[in-house]
Amino acid sequence: MMPTQNNDLLQLRAEIALTAARMIAQDGADYATARRKAARQVLGVDDPKPNMMPDDGQIEDEVRKYLALFGGPEHGERLAGLRATALQVMDALSEFRPYLTGAVLNGTAGEHDAIHLQLFADSAKEVEIYLLNRNVNIEISETPHFKGGRHAPVETVSFMWGKDDVHAELYEFQDLRGALKPRADGRLQRVDAAGLRALLRHDATLEQDE
Repeated sequence: MMPTQNNDLLQLRAEIALTAARMIAQDGADYATARRKAARQVLGVDDPKPNMMPDDGQIEDEVRKYLALFGGPEHGERLAGLRATALQVMDALSEFRPYLTGAVLNGTAGEHDAIHLQLFADSAKEVEIYLLNRNVNIEISETPHFKGGRHAPVETVSFMWGKDDVHAELYEFQDLRGALKPRADGRLQRVDAAGLRALLRHDATLEQDE
């Protein structure tokens, strides 16, 4: 079969996705930074056309493949530990309706990844006061709203829980309805504590079967 422009485009996207995945797995880069740097490395330009860029789902698939090949048993142990810690934090913050998202949920968490939560509370101050009253040292920053740039960034509290970093985005109750919509590709965007417990049971069953 003769190569076509469309095939060339798909190949470029795949190469960018693979290069970005290595940066994420090896260096802990975020997806946006890794995609931008990978595009510059593969294409040699700083502002490629949007249709040349892989989406997060394609990069996520490549991260998963990379970890399956090179992560070894350490990857599984690290992921299990992060998920167990996430459940502890979610139980402690249960009154703020915590949901797990990000790499710890989708299984691509490596040695550089933190636990990412989304909380839905009456006010961000409630969460901050709750943590401070329990002698948890927090840092406050902002994170882009999961609904996109048309919405204001949300306050985020970062803290250590044991040996693991936790970043908790603080949303209003009204955002919860939008948060529960599934991704277009059917993958989980976020799970509550019950969902995470089910995921941990599933992981434990897989380990027993091996």
